[in-house]
Amino acid sequence: MKSHRDIEKTYSTNDFVTKLRRLANDLENNEQFEIQIAGERIYVPVRATYNIEHEREDGKEEIEFQIKWEI
Repeated sequence: MKSHRDIEKTYSTNDFVTKLRRLANDLENNEQFEIQIAGERIYVPVRATYNIEHEREDGKEEIEFQIKWEI
């Protein structure tokens, strides 16, 4: 069993675009998406679900692109 982890990593615009483009390509090709975050390689299965969340609070707004799956 993997240990609990909650990391938020900030990327430059170019790096973020590159990661989104790789994700989109893998989704279109029905392939597993792989990404390394803070030194750990993550394998996102094809069966994952995707959602977009919008939050507004205290004069701030946030959009989160979320990918979820059962281990």
